[in-house]
Amino acid sequence: MTAHSHSLPAADVAQQREKTILKLKLNTDPRWVDIASKNIGDILADHAYCEQKAASTGISLIVSYPEKTRLVDELTDLVAEEWSHFERVLQELRKRNLPLGRPRRDEYVVELLKHVRRGGSRERQLMDQLLVSALIEARSCERFKLLWKHIPDPELSKFYYELMVSEAGHFVAYVDLAKEYCTPADVDARLQELLKIEGEIVTSLPVRDDRMH
Repeated sequence: MTAHSHSLPAADVAQQREKTILKLKLNTDPRWVDIASKNIGDILADHAYCEQKAASTGISLIVSYPEKTRLVDELTDLVAEEWSHFERVLQELRKRNLPLGRPRRDEYVVELLKHVRRGGSRERQLMDQLLVSALIEARSCERFKLLWKHIPDPELSKFYYELMVSEAGHFVAYVDLAKEYCTPADVDARLQELLKIEGEIVTSLPVRDDRMH
């Protein structure tokens, strides 16, 4: 990072980071933010469970690959951050006297996970697990950006700006970890394959007013 970049406003830094890392093939249907803002209780509840599942995924990877020191160290921090996000979303629900409710089935994540290849080397399986996690973070980042820019609640707008920046960092972390344990060229090629698949999944799913994804 150059000395000049330190003086950039936070919003400019976030936009630079987004241009660098978000490589999604398909943008979210613009109707989503309109209906999401009208059903903020459902969106917040679903978001809370997304953060809980993200923390659980990080824990699962640590348990599955305890010999990979960098992965354990970085995902330990990531898990703590995801859980803090869960707590913050829960606070937003409580402030509005809204219930958490029961978890919803996340069809988007279910479909993505079908493309984690089974068999082969442990490193190849790890690469797919890390890249699928990266794509979930990237899509969340994109959705948070829409909420930040368009949701009428100023407090929630600021909240989603902060989480947008965080999710962008998580995307980078997952891709970097994949390149730590697999050939970078293989990671880049597989990421392109999964980005295409992710776009097709988003296209195939209905626009829901009660889901973050």
